[in-house]
Amino acid sequence: MVEIKGLEKFAPLDFPGFISSTVFLGGCNFRCPFCHNADLVLRPDTLASMPLDYFITYLDSRQAWLEGVCVSGGEPLLEDNLEVLLRVIKDRNLLIKLDTNGSLPDRLQDLIRSGLVDQVAMDVKAPLARYRQVTRSEVPEDDIVRSIDAVRGSRLTHLFRTTVVPGVVGEKDLLEIAQLLHGAALFQVQQFSPRNTIDRNYLQIEAFPPEEVKRLAALIRPYFREVRVLGV
Repeated sequence: MVEIKGLEKFAPLDFPGFISSTVFLGGCNFRCPFCHNADLVLRPDTLASMPLDYFITYLDSRQAWLEGVCVSGGEPLLEDNLEVLLRVIKDRNLLIKLDTNGSLPDRLQDLIRSGLVDQVAMDVKAPLARYRQVTRSEVPEDDIVRSIDAVRGSRLTHLFRTTVVPGVVGEKDLLEIAQLLHGAALFQVQQFSPRNTIDRNYLQIEAFPPEEVKRLAALIRPYFREVRVLGV
């Protein structure tokens, strides 16, 4: 059965343009030290699971106004029964936005082809050459490239996004990522949040000033049709 580990009933920032909720699934194959979902990634079994029946009841009670659901994590593509959850949502004529780290390109491509997903947001954590260092995982660079190609080659609305972190992901990295994704429709620069991080040393790191995040976004704007900033 699907392990739903969290529900944000009103999540306008997660699915822009739609009245939406977000569900969180536990577990992730990355260990990005700056990730602020430490419990969801490292200790999902310690978090209470929401019964699928409860979630169905919730959706049915909101059908008058709810337009979509963002499925996030963790890494939701690790969930074996993800399609069960997506069909529950789709059966209620709701839109689905999938958040992914892009590490499972075959699974992602299958979902895109299935018609169960309407939008995809893919995190691009770092330039390809630094992926293993930044994510503290053994993800093959080719898997990230294949996921990028799958997302860009789909007819789905999509966005790529990167979190900027002092000393980890900065201007040089962002420019390399922009070159990798050159021509993509939408890119989002995200502010680092020093709370509940996987590596507790990152609780002491001060995020970039808002002006610096906006400057970085302006720097890469020529590479994309649209660049957004989140968290400042």
